[in-house]
Amino acid sequence: MDFAHTRRRRIGARRRMAALAVAAVATSTTLAACGSSDSGGEAAKGGSAKGKTVMLLAGANSNTWAGYFNKIFTQEMKAEGVTVKPMLTLSPTEQVQQFREAIAQKPDAIVITLLDNKATILGIKQAKQAGVPVITFDGPPDPSVRDQVRSVESDNPALGRLAAENLIEGLRAQGKKKANIIAIGGLKAMLLTQQRQEAFDEEMKKAPEYRVLETTDSQWNPTLALQQAQQLIAKHGKGNIDAAYGMSDYLAIPIIQAAKQAGMKVGGKDGLLVVSGNCFKAGIDAIKKGEMYGTNTEDPGTLAKETADYTTKFLTGDDVEQHVTIKEERINPDNVDQFAEQCSHA
Repeated sequence: MDFAHTRRRRIGARRRMAALAVAAVATSTTLAACGSSDSGGEAAKGGSAKGKTVMLLAGANSNTWAGYFNKIFTQEMKAEGVTVKPMLTLSPTEQVQQFREAIAQKPDAIVITLLDNKATILGIKQAKQAGVPVITFDGPPDPSVRDQVRSVESDNPALGRLAAENLIEGLRAQGKKKANIIAIGGLKAMLLTQQRQEAFDEEMKKAPEYRVLETTDSQWNPTLALQQAQQLIAKHGKGNIDAAYGMSDYLAIPIIQAAKQAGMKVGGKDGLLVVSGNCFKAGIDAIKKGEMYGTNTEDPGTLAKETADYTTKFLTGDDVEQHVTIKEERINPDNVDQFAEQCSHA
């Protein structure tokens, strides 16, 4: 945690020392109340979160992941006496406008998932200038403004790597010497999407016999993911696709649906092998049915509770790290029961 310190000037005349001391005390009091760290204002240590206000800039409730996150985060914050004012959207352009509006309201903190990392750089800088703390969640901020925010991050590189590990493991278990793969990605403007995809691609290089044919940008939209899966199957031919990666369970399930519609066998010893990026009840059920080989954690409920806990501690002045990352786990048929409860609330 970075703090600015006032610099005391040396004054030769003794008669001015008393006035200087009074001024120093006043300045220290102001800093304690407002804060001046690079990541926005700091709360006074030992304070209370009750009565404070947080602006929540997150995905719209129509998105399965975002809807559950918003619900749990709001419940957790209200239990601490914090007022949550939601500004929800799936549009990166609209979020930029919402960011400006949120800053103007001068809340005690803005909690935001960044839909477009580049487009929100200016908003982060404006919040810093206005003394409004910003806490990003799920994905990281742009590196150029990382020191100006706080963050509660999913381990997105791990999520990409673990998905590739599941894919390689599953194909080898099927005895596939070669394989063609399609991938349905999230919103490419988000740094978290880029991190997952880069880590996935890097891990897949360890198994060059398995080739990724194409990766789409679904914008985290299941309906669009279904359309894209149908198009990819038609384009490459159902007999030429051996496996698929959906960056989230609700992107992977549409792939399974499209494959069935095309008359493809799914799962088993020689059917289409599908893996995902983070878990939902539908994904857990699909693994148990044998229609999906694996997924990972990063469920919205766990992240919502971690983000709410971090935000509460920040608002009460606890000495929390500026950036924290949540550990993620790989899920497959061998350990699906272990994570079923955690992943089945959305």
